Amino acid sequence: MKTIQYILSIVLVCLIFQGCDKDFVEVNTNPYAVNEVDPALLFAGAQRSHLGTWAAEHTIVQHFVIPYNQGATLGFNFNEDIDGVNNPKWNDSYPSVIRNLTQAMTLLGEDTNRINLLSMIRIWKAQVFMGVVDTYGDVPYFEAGKAVSDITYFPAYDDDAAIYADLYNEITAGLAGLNPAGEFVSDDLFYGSNSEIPTSSATEQVAKWRKLGNSLLLRLGMRYSKVDPSTAESIVSEAFTGGVMTSNDDNAYIKYDGNVYTWVDNAVLRDFSFFNYATEPLVNQLKETNDPRGKYMIAKFEDPGAVANETNPNTDLDDQFGVPIGVSDLELSDTSLGYRGPKGTGLDYSQVNVFAAASPAAPAFYVTYGQTSLLLAEAALRGWIAGDAQTYYEEGIRANMDIYSLYPNTQPIPTSDIDAYLAQLEVAFNASNALELINIQYWLANYRNGTEAFANVRRSGFPDLERNDFNDNLLANGGDGFVHRMTYPDREGSANSDSYIAAVSAIGGDNLVSRVFWDN
Repeated sequence: MKTIQYILSIVLVCLIFQGCDKDFVEVNTNPYAVNEVDPALLFAGAQRSHLGTWAAEHTIVQHFVIPYNQGATLGFNFNEDIDGVNNPKWNDSYPSVIRNLTQAMTLLGEDTNRINLLSMIRIWKAQVFMGVVDTYGDVPYFEAGKAVSDITYFPAYDDDAAIYADLYNEITAGLAGLNPAGEFVSDDLFYGSNSEIPTSSATEQVAKWRKLGNSLLLRLGMRYSKVDPSTAESIVSEAFTGGVMTSNDDNAYIKYDGNVYTWVDNAVLRDFSFFNYATEPLVNQLKETNDPRGKYMIAKFEDPGAVANETNPNTDLDDQFGVPIGVSDLELSDTSLGYRGPKGTGLDYSQVNVFAAASPAAPAFYVTYGQTSLLLAEAALRGWIAGDAQTYYEEGIRANMDIYSLYPNTQPIPTSDIDAYLAQLEVAFNASNALELINIQYWLANYRNGTEAFANVRRSGFPDLERNDFNDNLLANGGDGFVHRMTYPDREGSANSDSYIAAVSAIGGDNLVSRVFWDN
C-alpha cells in the first residue's frame, strides 16, 4: 500500500508541475506592467530638477530666515548641521533625476538616431551634477545612477574637480551633437510643444538648446574665477563665442499652475508660515535702493502665523523690516532688547511674499538671460570677453525685472521704474566697485534659485554678508564663520559606508566648513 501511495504521489507532483509549466510566462506576467519607457519622458521628468530650498540655500545666503531654534525648525540660522535640512538637494537629485537621465542615456545608446534628445540629456545632466557638486563637493558621479544598467549599488565618490572637468566634456559634447537636421523633441519642457516658450521645429529647438548649453558653460567657467582664472577665461570665452542667451525668450523655466502642479517648497512655506521671514540684509537692500521687485519678493501680513488667506498683504517697502541673522524668536519677541516683538501668532517682521515670488504657482527659472548677462558683465570687466560691462550689467537687471510679470499677482514693472532704479547711486554702474554691484544683482536675480545663489556668493564673496555669530560652530575645523558646503546624508555612512568614508577623508571632513575645489 505504501508503495502504491508513493507512486501516486510522484504522478500527482508531475501532473502539477506539468500544469504549472503550461503558459507559465503568460500566467506570471503582469499585463499592466510598464516594460518599456520612452527616454524622452524620463528626460522631461528630470528637467524639474532641484533649485534649492528656503530653509537651506536661501537661509545660508541670507534671503530667508527661520528664527525658531526649536526642534524641526533648528537649522542654518543657528549654524546647526541638521540632516533633514542638508538632504533635499541629494534626495531630489539621485533617486529620480540622475537615475532617470542615466537610464535614458542607457536606453538610447551612443549610436542612437535620436541625437538631439541624447545631446539635451547630456547638457541637462551636467547642470544637475553641477548643483550637486557645488553643494556637497566630492559625490558619486561616474558610477551614479547605474544600479540597473551596471548593477552598481555602492557607487564610489569622485573628486569634485575631476567631475567638473567631465561636466565641461559633457556640455561641449552635447553642444556638438545638437543637429538642426535631427529630430524634434516634443516632450522637452523648456522649448518643446507644450512648453512656455514652444518651438515647432528641430532647427528652432536646437538654436534654443545651443544658447542654453553655452549659458551653462559660461556658468561653469565662472566657477573657476577664484581658483583658476586662466581656465575660467578659456571656458568663458568659448561659451561666449558659441553663443549664449540673448533675450528672455531663451529662458529655461517651468511654469506651475498652483493647483494640479505646484512648487512644493513654496506651498509648504505658505501653509507653515509661522517660520517664514525675510532677512534684514535682503530687506535693507530692497529698501535702500527702492527696488521695484521688492513688493513681489517680500510683504507684511496682519498675522504672520496665518498668511494663507491674506491675499493682499502690505507690500510698501517703507513698512518692511527684516529679521536679523542669528537671533532667536525669544529675543525677537523682547522689545526691551530693541526688537520689534510679536504680532498675531508670529513676529512683527516682513515675510516672503507667498502670493507672488514665493507662490506655489511661481515659475521655476533654471537658466535665464538676466543671470547670463550679469555673468557676462563680470567676464567683460575682467577682460575675458568683448563688450561693455556696464551694458551687460544694466541689461541683466532689466531682464530679471521683466520676468516678474510671469509670477502670479504681479504687473509688468514699468520701464520708467527700471530706469530710475538704475540711476540710483547705490545701483548705478561704477568701475571702482563694479564686481560688488554685479554680484549683488546676481544675488537678487537668484532670489528663487537657491542653488545658484549659494554657489555664487561663495565664488564671488558678494554680497559682503555679516557673519552669523549665534555660536562658534562654523569656526571649528578651520572654518571662517560661514557655511561653505552641506554635509552628506547620514544614511550614506551606513548604506554606502566604504565610499562615504573615503570621501570624508578626501574632503577634509564631512562638515559645513569644508570647501568644494573652486571655493579655495
